[in-house]
Amino acid sequence: GDKSLTGNSLPGLSLGPRTHVQAGTLPKPTLRAEPDSVITQGSPVTLRCQGSLEAQENHLYREKKSASWIKRIQPQLVKKGQFPIPSITWEHAGRYRCQYYSRSQWSEPSDPLELVVTGAYSKPTLSALPSPVVTSGGNVTLQCGSQLAFGGFTLCKQEEDEHPQCLNSQARIRGGSWAIFSVGPVSPSRRWSYRCYGYDWSSPYVWSLPSDLLELLVPGVSKKPSLSVQPGPIVAPGENLTLQCGSDVGYDKFVLYKEGERNLRQLHGQQSKAGLSQANFTLGPVSRSHGGQYRCYGAHNLSSEWSAPSDPLDILIAGQIPARPALLVQPGPTVASGENVTLLCQSREQFHTFFLTKEGAADPPLRLRSQHQAQQNQAEFPMGPVTSAHVGTYRCYGSLSSNPYLLSHPSDPLGLMVSEAAETLSPSQNKTDSTTTSLGQHPQDYTVENLIHMGVAGLVLVVLGILLFEAQHSQRSLQDAAGR
Repeated sequence: GDKSLTGNSLPGLSLGPRTHVQAGTLPKPTLRAEPDSVITQGSPVTLRCQGSLEAQENHLYREKKSASWIKRIQPQLVKKGQFPIPSITWEHAGRYRCQYYSRSQWSEPSDPLELVVTGAYSKPTLSALPSPVVTSGGNVTLQCGSQLAFGGFTLCKQEEDEHPQCLNSQARIRGGSWAIFSVGPVSPSRRWSYRCYGYDWSSPYVWSLPSDLLELLVPGVSKKPSLSVQPGPIVAPGENLTLQCGSDVGYDKFVLYKEGERNLRQLHGQQSKAGLSQANFTLGPVSRSHGGQYRCYGAHNLSSEWSAPSDPLDILIAGQIPARPALLVQPGPTVASGENVTLLCQSREQFHTFFLTKEGAADPPLRLRSQHQAQQNQAEFPMGPVTSAHVGTYRCYGSLSSNPYLLSHPSDPLGLMVSEAAETLSPSQNKTDSTTTSLGQHPQDYTVENLIHMGVAGLVLVVLGILLFEAQHSQRSLQDAAGR
């Protein structure tokens, strides 16, 4: 048996050989089903009883309930130990044994063969708890469930070149039916693929349609690929995203996994001449359910081993919280080149985290925990000495700890512009924008630089006044002298 599976088994249903068959001392035959013992309804299958070459007669029987179809098999096929079923139905399902007759006696009965027919009910759902990504050497719980009230479930491990190895478990009933199976320890050097079926206890060899295939991913140690997103990690509902997983190792296939999901997305990689490979995963139209943390893995076609995981990538969905934070700038609207600048994201609404983005930037957004100050929730993003690299349009968002991947509406945009003499921060060209550019300051408010400008202007006016006064005084002196 497969030691990677643990759980319950079906109860024994064997009633032994029919009473008119006398067991002797001949070695027991082998009973096999070709192509498999688990067959979809309507498909062909042949049961083969393989015993001694000297067998004069073969006998096939079903335990617990006789099978009338056996009597209709052509005698020349029965003598060869062949019992074909052109199109299998529920009536063929059951537990079979066979015997052969040689040298005036019957052989021992074969080991039992359980002939299963699938497709009687709708498929159940198979999922891995807590995740289909399992650390090497670890165990994982697989849960098979259905809205139908099944009596039991069967989990089958899909082997590449062998018949599936299956295990049964009694169902638990609560708003439907489900069963759990423990799998492990797992290793990265082989595939771990499973399907499950549901059945009723009254017909334990008549199963449902198979569940979708569940493949576990056991990360290996080969070089991790890189994961990026276009157009950016913050997206509004209804838009499309492309997640690009690539590597210079030249992997043939890639898997994308979202943390907390029960399934994997797999694509074949596209090779380039430089030995680079890449797969593009398209998501969309995006909804709030797409928000989360993603990783990708690479593998070669001839190997079942996956690479180490890429660095995580967060996809954030904007507009999911009705509030809108404000983005301000300190120390003021005009900042000299090289001066330290801080962008302040604040809101009277309750936010646990703030995000700061720069339009067109490939880097992930900056993230800071919210601080409560002066009846505001806020986060200060220090930008360092301003350079031309800081030029651009900035926005900030808020999120709650209950779902950190769902964001508020964006703040009004804040533009960072550069002149030869100074780096200037101002709101974007938005006539209806009432957002201030710094804490309580409007562009026309007094700043140190404005006061200097005003002081110079005032000094000029004073000098002009003195000169005008002197001119007027000189003119009066000349008029007085002429009068005298």
